[in-house]
Amino acid sequence: MIKLFLLTIFTLVSLNALETNDKLFECTEIFKARKSELLIELERIDEQKQALSSLKTATEELLKKREIKLSQEEEVVERKLAEISSKEENVKKMLQKNEEILEEIKNIKMNKIAQTFAKMKAASAANILAEMNPTEAASILESLKPKTVGKILTKMDSQKASALTLLLAK
Repeated sequence: MIKLFLLTIFTLVSLNALETNDKLFECTEIFKARKSELLIELERIDEQKQALSSLKTATEELLKKREIKLSQEEEVVERKLAEISSKEENVKKMLQKNEEILEEIKNIKMNKIAQTFAKMKAASAANILAEMNPTEAASILESLKPKTVGKILTKMDSQKASALTLLLAK
């Protein structure tokens, strides 16, 4: 009976071992299948990583090219701005010089007119100045000597003479 009992236990243990062995075989197959799936997924991830890396490199190169182009365009704009500023300065200088020349011409012209009025008789000068624009007449009188201005104003209509006197006082 002990033999029978031992044989039964041995049989049960053997059957249990076979079952465990079958389960181990199934687990190994599952692990192999999962391993191949993971390897395929790993390859796909690696391909995506390489594609992303090449895209990153291409993007960086494009960005560098654009930065270089932008800096070149900025240099062109800065040169043009400097050129414009230089031309603007030249124009301002020329304008100032022209204004000085114009002022000098006006002074020469006024001196000649003043000399002409100084040589005229007071009555004739008074008649001419009375017919002129008061502002222009006052500027002519300003360029004359005070004694000559007095003689001319005495020969003028009193209202016109007072208006010119007020303009001379300003």
